[in-house]
This record gives sequence, structure tokens and C-alpha cells, in this order.
Amino acid sequence: MYAVIKTGGKQYRVQPGDVIVVEKIDGDAGAAVNFGEVLMLGGDKGVTVGAPLIDGAAVAATLIETRKGEKIKIFKKIRRQGYRRTNGHRQMESVLRITGIEGAGEKAKWDGKVELITKAEINARARGLAPRVEAVEAEAPKAKKAPAKKAAAKKADAAEGAEA
Repeated sequence: MYAVIKTGGKQYRVQPGDVIVVEKIDGDAGAAVNFGEVLMLGGDKGVTVGAPLIDGAAVAATLIETRKGEKIKIFKKIRRQGYRRTNGHRQMESVLRITGIEGAGEKAKWDGKVELITKAEINARARGLAPRVEAVEAEAPKAKKAPAKKAAAKKADAAEGAEA
């Protein structure tokens, strides 16, 4: 199931589990956010389009982080007058994890766990540079079991040496 929501003067197509970056929303990290401005819903029963909004539809999200966006440079120049001015700006933005969509007789929930991770890690994951959390957790128990096997192998070697 998916929905099209409106926030900050822009429209976003979202599904449960998506991470989106929108204009700044008030709240602390981990706070629940609800969007009532749902313009369209799509799911198993087909597409429902609002006129302009769908009554009773809502999208639930969790606020992961509020941060500054990428730097924008503003450069002004008047030729042959020696006038040059450079300024910069960084817009505040919020990172959200969509946790649920409901409306038009349907509900969709995201079953995962919302983790509050940093901007650097989000960007690295988006580019495929950071290892997935599940892969790191799967490797950790293997590393713990390996020394136990080595210790058992040393004991067996010692026992064989004692028999000879």
C-alpha cells in the first residue's frame, strides 16, 4: 500500500518503511508524527484519489533526526562594476521513517524497528557504502563462536599428545 502526502508545500509518495527527508517539522528525535493531508491512496482495492483530500486517511511516521541540509551558494555579480557578493544557506530538514498508512478501508503497518541513526550513516547506506546492520549482527555471533572452537581444538590436540 502507498500514499501521496503533502507537507511543506511538496508532495511525497510513501510506503510503510520508507525514509524520507522533508522540510523541518517540530519535535524531538523519536517523536510520532501524523499526516492528515493525504491526497491519494493505492493498495489492493485499487487507487483512491481525494478531492482534494481523502477523509479519514492518515499516515503515521517517526521523526528520526532534524538536521541542516546541503549548502547552497548564492553568488551575485554586476559586470564591469567590481560588485561581487557570495552568501551561503543551509535549510533545516527532518528525516522521517513512515510506520503506517490507513484509510479507504485498508491499513498497512511497518513491522521493523525504528533506529535513530546519523546523517552520515544514512547517506552511506543510500549509496551502498555502509554494511547493512543485519549483516554486521549476523557476523558478530560467528566471531564469538570461533575462539571457542579453537580452544576445543587445542584441548583435543593436547589430549592426543598426552596419549602418545
